[in-house]
Amino acid sequence: MKIGAKTIEIYKAQQADAPLVILNEYMPSNGAIYQKCVELGCPDFTLAEITGLDWNNDLSPWESPPIGAEDMPFGGRADAYLELLLGQILPAVIGETGAKPKAVMLAGYSLAGLFALYAATKCDAFCSVASCSGSLWYPGFVGYLTACNAEKLPRTVYLSLGDREARTKNETLRTVEERTRMTEQYLAANGIDAFFELNKGNHFHQGHLRIAKGIRWILEKHR
Repeated sequence: MKIGAKTIEIYKAQQADAPLVILNEYMPSNGAIYQKCVELGCPDFTLAEITGLDWNNDLSPWESPPIGAEDMPFGGRADAYLELLLGQILPAVIGETGAKPKAVMLAGYSLAGLFALYAATKCDAFCSVASCSGSLWYPGFVGYLTACNAEKLPRTVYLSLGDREARTKNETLRTVEERTRMTEQYLAANGIDAFFELNKGNHFHQGHLRIAKGIRWILEKHR
C-alpha cells in the first residue's frame, strides 16, 4: 500500500483484536523484522512497516544543523509527518486489515526511535512506544521531554542502545547513552514502566534483532 511517497507493508495478525505496531523504517526489511519477532516468540500482532520516509526531515522534531561535515541538516518536519501518520496512514492500515486492534503502538530505530518518543508527547494515539537505539542525542530533546506533562505519556516505554554507540569522536553522538539513561530515569520517576536495554555493538549492529526485542517487550506488557 502506498500513501504519497510512503510505502506501507502490512503483516497481519491472526486475531482481529491483536495489537497493531506501527514501525517507521529506513528501508524495507522484506519481512525480516516480522520474522525475527516470530522467532523471539512475540504475542500475536499486526506489523505495519512504513518506508519511503524523508529520514532527516520527517522524523526530526525541529530544525538542527548537521552533526558532521559530511552529514545533512535536519528539517524538523516531524509534526507534519505525524499529522499524515494519524490522519491518513493509520486509518488506511486499519481499513486494509479490517481489524479492530485493542492497542496501537509505535516503534522505530535511530531517528525513528526519537520520533516514537516525540510523537508520544504530541498525541495519545499510542499506548506504548519502543525507541530502539533512538537518536536521543538530538539537540534539545531530553530537555523538551522532561518539560512535558508526564501524565500524558504512554504508560510503557522501551529504550535500547548498543554498548559502543557512545564511543565516538563526534561530540553530539557520544552523549547518546547518557541522555538515554536520563530519559529512562525521568520516565521511571514519573510512574512510567520504562525499560532500558543495553545491547552489544555499535549503532549498526543487529538492528533487526534490536527492533524485534523492543516490539516483544511492548507487546508482552499488553497481553
